[in-house]
Amino acid sequence: MNHVATRAQALPLADRAASLVGSVIDSSTSLLAAQTHDIVRFAMGSPADEAVPLDEFRDIADKVIDHSSMTYGATEGEPVLLKALVDYLAGTTDPTTEDRVTITAGGMQGLDLACKIFINPGDLVIVESPTYTNGSATALSYGAELLEAPMDDNGLIVEALPELVAAAGRTPKAIYTIPNFQNPSGVTLSLARRHQLLELAHEWNAVIIDDDPYGLLRFQGEDLPSFQALSPGDPLLFSVRTFSKILAPGLRVGWVDTDPALRQLVINAKQAMDTCTNVPNQHIVAEFIRRGGLDNHLAGLRTEYKRRKDAMQEGLRSHLGDRVTTTDPEGGFFLWLTLQGEDARISTRKLFETALAEGVAFIPGPALSASGKFDDAVRLCFATTTPERAEEGIIRLGRAMDRELAAFKAGAGA
Repeated sequence: MNHVATRAQALPLADRAASLVGSVIDSSTSLLAAQTHDIVRFAMGSPADEAVPLDEFRDIADKVIDHSSMTYGATEGEPVLLKALVDYLAGTTDPTTEDRVTITAGGMQGLDLACKIFINPGDLVIVESPTYTNGSATALSYGAELLEAPMDDNGLIVEALPELVAAAGRTPKAIYTIPNFQNPSGVTLSLARRHQLLELAHEWNAVIIDDDPYGLLRFQGEDLPSFQALSPGDPLLFSVRTFSKILAPGLRVGWVDTDPALRQLVINAKQAMDTCTNVPNQHIVAEFIRRGGLDNHLAGLRTEYKRRKDAMQEGLRSHLGDRVTTTDPEGGFFLWLTLQGEDARISTRKLFETALAEGVAFIPGPALSASGKFDDAVRLCFATTTPERAEEGIIRLGRAMDRELAAFKAGAGA
């Protein structure tokens, strides 16, 4: 008897498989790797190579990696990292205690844990629009229904939420927000709106999934208190953090900060995923913090990223002028660029292909909306690229816009 499945035979997929939508952002890594011509890379939200303290990591690894680094570790995290992290955060706007922290494999695992613990199929989850769609995709993978909420220069428009929720006919189970230097817009949720969001969360008994990879990268303006600082010990806060943006994404080390009563459930959920986070990298990060390297490292990043943001904005003004507008972030990695005038008729999905041929890459706006909005916008990462290189990328972007606008006019008979 032939037991080999035929090509026509349907696989017995789980119902949730249809909700595994993947990531345009992450897929761009493979796409760019396949290109054989020079590309100015504004697409991936990753630290520049020169921003990674590679020499320090090599020195630390030589000294701290031993047999204890090569076995299983505690699911909640290596004690040396938990202590170093909590000690460091005591001097920031996001202080915490060891009984609240669980070390994760980067921020994405933190988002997955939040959704795994709180989201049932059919639950309503509020997401910012635009948003980091890896986060909204995680909620979708657990069967959530997404309610997109608009943004402005002060972050999520919290005042709009009651009307949106009333129209939906039910209250949300969770609210997914990126409060500081939001991905992709770069804007920051105002203090007043942070208070309003906490009030609504309690009114609805909805958990706030507080995703903050960039909060330590403020390079101008005043720090705002975290949700945890505004509402200490709040059980409706699930805070997701990572070292990916401040040290290196390849480390895959992050953490979640939750009510201590939830921590064992977080550990149980994580044990069903990976047993423990990468132990050698936890030891490296812990020693880097313990040596006092993180403060100096962050100070250098803040100075350099402000220089790069200012240079990118100046390049956009010089070469594209009033053809575009951008947000003006006070930290983080990203500018949100919106096409203006007749250029707004260009589809940025089509522009992406032309721009790639011209030698510049970005993330099109529709990839950053759960429903594919913002076809007149793109996300640009200023952190990865030197000012000189960024100017060349902007010149190439301008050429791509010229080509697409000409093609649009030709197709429209203009």
